[in-house]
Amino acid sequence: MKPHQYICRHSNEVITERLIGDHSISFLYNTLREHTPSMFKALTSRRMSGLLGYLHFDLLSKHRTPSGIQLLNKLQVDWQECVEQPHYFTTLRKVFERQIRYWETRPMDGSPSTVVSPADAKVLIGSVKETPNLFIKEKFFSVPELLGQKTTWHKQFHDGDFAVFRLTPDKYHYNHFPVSGRIADIYEIEGQYHSCNPNAIISTASIHAKNKRIVTIIDTNIEGGAHIGLVAMIEVVALMIGDIVQCYSPTHYNNPQPVTQGMLVNKGAPKSMYRPGSSTDILIFENKAVSFCADLLANVRRCDVESRFSFSENLPLVETDVQVRSTIGHATHR
Repeated sequence: MKPHQYICRHSNEVITERLIGDHSISFLYNTLREHTPSMFKALTSRRMSGLLGYLHFDLLSKHRTPSGIQLLNKLQVDWQECVEQPHYFTTLRKVFERQIRYWETRPMDGSPSTVVSPADAKVLIGSVKETPNLFIKEKFFSVPELLGQKTTWHKQFHDGDFAVFRLTPDKYHYNHFPVSGRIADIYEIEGQYHSCNPNAIISTASIHAKNKRIVTIIDTNIEGGAHIGLVAMIEVVALMIGDIVQCYSPTHYNNPQPVTQGMLVNKGAPKSMYRPGSSTDILIFENKAVSFCADLLANVRRCDVESRFSFSENLPLVETDVQVRSTIGHATHR
């Protein structure tokens, strides 16, 4: 099976990703999906996803995994950045849902014109207008499908720019706001619980638009905002994700509250949390509203990296590993 590599933004190192359950995902999304579609649908349902999450992160982890510092070290989690002390982490679920001292360990450029990463994740950036439709529609999404057919927001993001953030099970799984603004809309779209493993993404057309997701539309044209118009933030569930908990906290993780229409929100503050598994965040911007950082633009086309995402075998699309609240772009003065 072809390896999947990404670039570490901090060190510029090319890293071969160890994909959890890679062979099982290949069987599920190739053999089973083709020959037993009813079983495939059942295995990617909400009920099965929740059951797999419970078995893996709660029941089995109590008997098969160490706890405390041993568990954190095994999962390569920096326990010194966690809010809770090491002895708190007695299950995989507690590690997955951990809180970190992001105000100390994830520094952020506070300039209103910057756009920051919503998660610790591997990101792909591009333009809906400039990227071939084969890549967008058949491997990731089309904008109307992703935002939902019943909404009226499609035209605002036509030919816009996008960033796809793939969170893996070892990552910190709180999502943070990428910009400051006012919540223009927030709604949920029901769907399946497909894996975000690269093999699943390239095997199933428009996979993110098939999954359950929460769409949040942020109006940045307010005092203290980036003034880049509307930003769509889509939180997409994946296999073994039980829920997306909306828990906005203006300060640290204090007094969490649901994200609601009309709410004013601060860039870099926690927005929500995935429970638990792997998952995906997608940001869509209006056309020419954002200029992505030069290193991210350069990385996505590097030909010395083996990626399962590609235009063709000779043109890989390369992810960069980024930290939550790190700068990914700047407002373009239109």
